[in-house]
This record gives sequence, structure tokens and C-alpha cells, in this order.
Amino acid sequence: MSKVNVFLEEKVMPVAGKIAAQRHLQALRDGIILAMPLIIIGSLFLILGFLPIPGYNEWMASIFGELWLTKLTYPVTATFDIMALVATFGIAYRLAEHYKVDPLSAGAISLSAFVLATPYFTMFTPAGTEAAIEVTGVLPIALLGSKGLFVGILIALLSTEIFRYIIKKGLVIKMPDGVPPSVSKSFIALFPAAIVIIVVWLLRLIIEMTPFESLHNIVGQLLQEPLSVFGTTLIGAIVYVLLVHLLWVCGLHGAAIIGGIMGPIMLAATDENRLALQAGTEIPNIVNMQFFEIFIHMGGSGATLMFAIMMLIFAKSQQSKQLGKLAIGPGIFNINEPIVFGAPIVMNPILMIPFILAPVVMAISTFVFMQIGFAPKATGIAVPWTTPPIIGGLLATGGDWRGGMMQAINLVIAFAIYYPFFKVWDKQNLQLEKGTEDDKTSE
Repeated sequence: MSKVNVFLEEKVMPVAGKIAAQRHLQALRDGIILAMPLIIIGSLFLILGFLPIPGYNEWMASIFGELWLTKLTYPVTATFDIMALVATFGIAYRLAEHYKVDPLSAGAISLSAFVLATPYFTMFTPAGTEAAIEVTGVLPIALLGSKGLFVGILIALLSTEIFRYIIKKGLVIKMPDGVPPSVSKSFIALFPAAIVIIVVWLLRLIIEMTPFESLHNIVGQLLQEPLSVFGTTLIGAIVYVLLVHLLWVCGLHGAAIIGGIMGPIMLAATDENRLALQAGTEIPNIVNMQFFEIFIHMGGSGATLMFAIMMLIFAKSQQSKQLGKLAIGPGIFNINEPIVFGAPIVMNPILMIPFILAPVVMAISTFVFMQIGFAPKATGIAVPWTTPPIIGGLLATGGDWRGGMMQAINLVIAFAIYYPFFKVWDKQNLQLEKGTEDDKTSE
């Protein structure tokens, strides 16, 4: 076993394994995923609203009226702009499942606590005036979406920990055995819910006496903004890619583990781009969720689609050819477990090099090309990660052909990096097969 393998097995895998099994990160990842179907549905309406076809806006206006775009994007508001609410419920639900306490009650309590932590006013500028006025008795929709996501995460974790602690201590109202289970669970949740609400209420009152005024302002200024600034830079993108793929070569799902930490940042960056698209302003973020899922992870983590194509077309060993036939179908839809565990890439000193190197180079090339305007930025449309290459690039950039071209360029880069390592690996497989045949002949 090489020194690299020994280091990965003895030093990296134990730490990464503990991170992967950490219940809060698992709940964070699974809870945010709950919002993804809604965001993808909202993205379909975004695509219809912003097709880059000359005369499209005028044609739609002639059929559906001047307000056609406003009405078409109603579902966008109903999906994107409640992601913090949905994620708050989902994270609390999943964490409660880990603790084996009632997840439905935990989700409902955290949802109430999140609303309690959110200011009940918004600023509104009437048409024809410059001065904004304060409108009370409302929940600002901006804080229910991506801007409130970090607060939702913290509230979900805090409220569920309080909920779990009180229940485990037995400080609950227990009903007689004949009471229906749903009623009994509601009464069990009564006292823990009261404690959660009181804690968040007191926290809000204390924060309102500070210059921050709200928990959203504290989290935004001290946590979300610094993380977003780093996470959406080229250095942040490279660090993200390196961590994801180092975990994969150890046999751990790197995208799921690191995504649990970076997912909220990438999702918020995606939504900032969506808001800019709707407002008709410049797209702000190069690095967002689609930057990785669409332009880097083609074929799955490690950009292994070209490796699958190599096996299918250029392989000389039977093992490589058969694996190529098995891997090409899933690879087109960005699923690469057959390659990662079948080649294998895990703990393989030859294949782990291009598996890590190719995505890093592709991240750099994509960032640079988007920064100089050679390729378009992802517009905030949440394209499913299983969308095949080229199609995914077109959809993620609002139908811009240069998005598909950027994917094609990255596929060429992946091919160039993988090919020499593929040749060495395939030659080893061929030698092993010949050796086996010689042994059988000698017998």
C-alpha cells in the first residue's frame, strides 16, 4: 500500500467519517433538500419568463397583456421566496428523527420560532416618491427566502435541541393510554414548545435593544456575508472542489458532506442571481450551486463522464470495456457510483489524481471564462443536477448557447487530464487479464 493510501486511510478517513455521521450536518443537508423540488418548479416558470428569443416579450404581451411576466412569475415567489420556511421545518424534522422524538412537532415548533425571530415590518417606497415608509403587521418576504436561510438553520437546530432535551428529561404532559396517539403527541410537545417560544422571544427582545435590531441582521453581518464573500470567490470554489473530491477518494460522499456546510451559501448565491434576473440587473455571482452541479460535476463528482466514454471507446481490457458499458448510462445523468466504486477510484493512487485535478482545472476555467464574459453566468435557474451536459448549460444560463459551449470546453479539459491516467490504468487491467489467461493455460 502506497504512502498516500496509508495517509488517507489512517488520517483522513476517520475524521471524514465522523463528519459524515454528524447528525446536525446530516439534518442540515436533508432539510435543505426538502426545498429543492419547489425551487426546481419555480425555475421552470423562470425559464418561460426569460427566454432569450428576439421579440418574445412583445409576443407574450400581445397575447396575455402587459402584466404577463408578473403573473407568470407568481409561482416563483411561492417557491423561491419561502425556502427558509421550508428548510427550517425540514432541518428540525430530520434532526428530530435522529433523536427519535416526534419530528412533526419539532418541525412545527421551529417554524413558529423562526417567524417569531423575524421582524414584523418591511420598508416600502410608494410609486412617485423617494422616501420609504415602514409597513407593520407583515412578514418581509425577502427574509422568508434565501436571506433568512441562515437564521432558519440556527433556529431549527436550537429549537430541536431544546425540544429533545426537555422530552428526554421527561418534563412533558403525559396523557392516559386511551388517548389517540396524535392527541398525546400534541400534549407532549406543549411544554417543550412553550420553552422554545419563550427562549426565542427573550432572545428577540434582547437583540432589539442592540444596534443589530434583529437576529437576521446579526447572522447576516457576522456569519452569512463573510462566508458568502469567501465561498463565492475563485479560491473558495477551489477549496470546495478539493474537499469534495478528497472525501470521495476516501470512499465518502464528498458532495453530501461538504454540501451540508456550503449548501446554504451556494443556494443563497443562486437566489441572488435569480432576483437579479427578474429585476433585469447584472447577474452578481459566478460561483453558486449551478456553477458546480452543471459546469463542474459533469458525469458526477470528478467529472467522470469523459472517463466513461474513454472506457467505452478506447479501452483494450475487457474489465474496462464492461465497466464503460455499465457506467455510460448513469454517467450521462451525472451519476458516477459505478465508476467511483467499480474502477475503483476510491483509494486508487492512479485514478484519484485526475479525479481531483480535473474538477479543479474546470473550476478555474469556468470562473475565468465567466469573469471575462466569454461564457455567461448561471442565471439562478435551479436546473436538476441529473440534467445531461450541454442541455444543462443551456438551461442554467437561460438558453444562452455559450452555456452549452462552456460545458463542452470543460469536457475537453476533463478528457485531456484523464486520458494519460486512463491509458496506464487500462494497461494494468490488460496485463492482469493476460496474466490470468496464462495461468489458466499453464494449468
